Amino acid sequence: MTRVFHRDPRLGYPVAVRGEGAYLIDREGKRYLDASGGAAVSCLGHSDAAVVRAVQEQLARLPFAHTSFFTNEPMEALADALVARAPAPLEKVYFVSGGSEAIEASLKLARQYFVEKGEPQRRHVIGRRQSYHGNTLGALAVGGNQWRRRQFEPLLVAATHVSPCYAYRGMRTDETEKTYGERLAQELEAEIRRLGDDRVIAFVAETVVGATLGAVPPVPGYFGRVREICDRYGVLLILDEVMCGMGRCGTLWAFEQEGVVPDLVAIAKGLGAGYQPIGAVMVSRGIFDAIASGSGFFQHGHTYLGHAAACAGALAVQRRLHDDGLLARVGVLGGTLESKLRAAFRAHPHVGDIRGRGLFQGIELVVDLESKVPFDPGQRVHARVKAEALKRGLMCYPMGGTVDGARGDHVLLAPPFILEERQLDELVEKLVDAIDEVLRTTVAV
Repeated sequence: MTRVFHRDPRLGYPVAVRGEGAYLIDREGKRYLDASGGAAVSCLGHSDAAVVRAVQEQLARLPFAHTSFFTNEPMEALADALVARAPAPLEKVYFVSGGSEAIEASLKLARQYFVEKGEPQRRHVIGRRQSYHGNTLGALAVGGNQWRRRQFEPLLVAATHVSPCYAYRGMRTDETEKTYGERLAQELEAEIRRLGDDRVIAFVAETVVGATLGAVPPVPGYFGRVREICDRYGVLLILDEVMCGMGRCGTLWAFEQEGVVPDLVAIAKGLGAGYQPIGAVMVSRGIFDAIASGSGFFQHGHTYLGHAAACAGALAVQRRLHDDGLLARVGVLGGTLESKLRAAFRAHPHVGDIRGRGLFQGIELVVDLESKVPFDPGQRVHARVKAEALKRGLMCYPMGGTVDGARGDHVLLAPPFILEERQLDELVEKLVDAIDEVLRTTVAV
C-alpha cells in the first residue's frame, strides 16, 4: 500500500523506472510513447545525455548556494543566454522553481513596480475566462477556469476576467478573424475603464492557451491590439508561456509570432525539460529600473531560486535547442503532426476542431459537428480517452471543462522535439484507436 498522497488517491499508477528518448518504461517493461511531454515539459525526451551530464557535473562542483549570499556561474550564464535571445526591453531574468511560482512572482513584481512608481492605487488584475496560470493562490485567482477556482474562491484575491480568444466557439458567423479580435480588444478596454483608467496593474494571458482549452492560438492581430490598449492605459502585459514557450510553438518565444513584446513573460516546463525543476520571469528594463532605483529590493523570494544544478541543466537544454538544431525541427515536425491528425480525423463525426502551433496541438471532441454540442460531463470522455491511450502505450493530455469549466472535452498533444516520423505515425494511430474505443460506447448512450 502506498504512503504517497497521489494526485488521485483512487487510482493505481504504474511505476516509471526508466526513460529512453520519447518513451517512458514502467516496472513491468511496458513502453509508453510520451505524446504530451508529461505536461508539455519533456521537450528533449527522457534521456538526453548532454543535459544529464551537465546536471551531474554541476552537482559534483556545487549543488546549492543560497542566493541571499551568492550568485553562481550557471545562473549567470543561463540569464545571459535567455536575454541574448529575447527582444528588447526584456533584459533581466528572475529565476524560480516552476510555472506557478513564475506567475506569482510576475504578479507581485507588477504590483511593486507601480508602488515604486508612486501609483499605489493600481490594484486590479485582469485575466481571461478559461485560462490556467497555476495552482498557487495568486495564479489561481488570475486564472479563469471555474472548476479549478470554485472551492478555493474564499481564499483568492479579487481578479476580473474577460473573454478568451477562442475562435472555434467565440467567433460569430458574421465576423472575420480581424473583427472578432477587435471585439475582444474592445471588451478588454471596456473592462479597464470600468475598473478605472489608472487602477489596473496588468492583463495576464497565455499566448497560446494550454491545459484548459487545448492549444488554442490567438487570431491574427489580437495581441497587437491588446498591446496597444495596455500601453494606452499604462497597464502591464504579462504573458504566460509556461506551456507554450521555449520552442514549443516553433519559435523560442510564442509571442514572436504575434509581433508584440510583453512587459513580463513567465516560462518554465520546457525551460528545464524535466531534468530539474526550474522556472523564470523575463523582466523588462523599465520594471527592473523602477525597483533598482527605488527601494532597491524585490520583496519576494524562494529558497531554491537560481538553483545551480537546475540552471546548469536548463543551460544545456538551451544549447541543445539552438546549437544542435532541435528548435529548427519543431515547425517541420509540428506541420507533419498536424497534417497527420487532419488526415486521420478528417471524416470523424466527433472531432470538432484541430488547432495549435508547432508541437503543441489540440483536438476538441463534440457530440455533433454542426452544433458543436459537447458531451455530457458525466460520461467523463476525456478521462476515459486518457486511460484508453495509456492502455495502448500512449501518454496524451486530455482535459474536461473545455467550454466553460464544466462541459467539453479535448486532447492536448505536446510531444518531444526529438520525435521521428515513424513515432508520429505511432502517436496518431494509437490516439485514433483510443478515441474511437471511448466514443464507440459513449455515443450510443
